[in-house]
Amino acid sequence: MTPIKAIIAKELRSAFVSPIIYVVAAVFLLIFGVLAQIAVVSAGNQAIRMMQMQGGMAQVNLNDLVFRPIFGTTSTILLLILPLLTMRLFAEERKLRTFEFLMTAPISVNDMVLGKFLSAFLIFLGMLGLTGLVPLVLSLFSSFDWYPVLTGYLGLVLLGGFLLATGLFASTLTENQIIAAFLSFGLSVLIWFLYAVGSLLGDNPLGQAISYLSVIEHFDRLVRGLVSTKDLVYFVSGIALMLFLAHRVVESQRWK
Repeated sequence: MTPIKAIIAKELRSAFVSPIIYVVAAVFLLIFGVLAQIAVVSAGNQAIRMMQMQGGMAQVNLNDLVFRPIFGTTSTILLLILPLLTMRLFAEERKLRTFEFLMTAPISVNDMVLGKFLSAFLIFLGMLGLTGLVPLVLSLFSSFDWYPVLTGYLGLVLLGGFLLATGLFASTLTENQIIAAFLSFGLSVLIWFLYAVGSLLGDNPLGQAISYLSVIEHFDRLVRGLVSTKDLVYFVSGIALMLFLAHRVVESQRWK
């Protein structure tokens, strides 16, 4: 077994022993289900109103009325709950005084950081995968364009990866899990709302550059079904940057 696989297995065992993952997953799925129910009921009511006005069958766009609102609200939910998945990754090692043993183990810092990130990412993918039941069930009763749904899920996967990498970096900075969660949330919110700063600066190179750094700008385009190379590069680069920063913090502890 490679070092990364060993770390992933260790982290997954630790995660599923803790009640946190079950609470986070249950809350996430419950909120997603409620959002889907509200969106579907709202779309149904709008279809009924259109039928009454037109006097015949009405066609509603489920992509605009159901999935886009769900994805948009889910992105905010991820901003709140994903720090709970990452706050323990390194902070718990420090608190339990096992960080020193980890640093002296025959594994590299790269393996350590990647293993912990991938373990949290796999948990997140499992949670997100369960939400796929919503579009599958809806497809039995109505027709819609699957492409924006798939790009929306791609956006959630990339956004989740970015938020998890940010949370991992925050967890390397402290031994207190609560502080790590708040640091992760604060950093994510700061990056999230850069588009507002860019809007205030106007349509000039500086404003456009700051808006480009906002994660929500790139996520929104994916939810609308627009897959652009610059958006994919943004998320991959953001994840790589946060993992690099986490690597540097962990590496600096080796020499203390």
